[in-house]
Amino acid sequence: MAENKKIAFQGEAGAYSEVACGLYAPGYTPLPCPTFDLAFRAVTEGDADLAMIPIENSLAGRVSDIHHLLPQTNLHIIAEHFLPIRHQLMALPGADPAKLTKVRSHAMALGQCRDMIERRKLLPEVAGDTAGAARILAETPDNTVAVIASELAATHYGLEIIEPEVQDADHNTTRFLTMSREAYMPSKDEGRVVTSFVFQVRNIPAALYKGLGGFATNGINMTKLESYMVNGSFNATMFYADIEGHPDDRAVRLALEELGFFTANLKILGVYKSDRPR
Repeated sequence: MAENKKIAFQGEAGAYSEVACGLYAPGYTPLPCPTFDLAFRAVTEGDADLAMIPIENSLAGRVSDIHHLLPQTNLHIIAEHFLPIRHQLMALPGADPAKLTKVRSHAMALGQCRDMIERRKLLPEVAGDTAGAARILAETPDNTVAVIASELAATHYGLEIIEPEVQDADHNTTRFLTMSREAYMPSKDEGRVVTSFVFQVRNIPAALYKGLGGFATNGINMTKLESYMVNGSFNATMFYADIEGHPDDRAVRLALEELGFFTANLKILGVYKSDRPR
């Protein structure tokens, strides 16, 4: 693999998305981007070859804005990855743990580490993201402040981990999608396959019920179905779905054809191998 291959992610250096890049795309150079839109754009415009995008978390649910952006990107999902989230409590080197009074991190991370925060009697302060909180502490030193972030963030910003793995739940996991300009479709013989797509039902009675009926009658397991508004309208609803199966499978083909009778539009976002934890 060429050395100049890049993979874009949303966030600052040390973010959990960069951790995912290092684990699942080790031959690529991570490219931090301020927003998800810019991460997608980096791939679309050729500044990066791939994007590593979090789509949902086992505790917090779906990641905001992703479902709105996915259909607009014209990128393709080529892989999924499940990353266990391991929060680390860190501070400036030499800081006395007994004198810490505050802990900063993303609101989601703070909520996932309540037991430790209460045990240490720390005052939680919300930051824009975990890695950003680590960077700010390194740039504006304060020996009374701790940060919750990844082990990679501690390495990036020269912070010292004073208590490892402080998350309340060990099953805290984020699902990531790898996005590419070029579609990659595994063959039916390569094991379990996931097909992801979005669709909008026609404005007729029971359209969703009738459209989804083909998956039941053809024995297709739909593992995810989520709805979201289109352009802020309560009358226009888009659905995101994951199913187990390959579009070349007869049962999947028939189910998608039946869904097509009741949809205003249907777009397959990707066909990719199922990750082992699924």
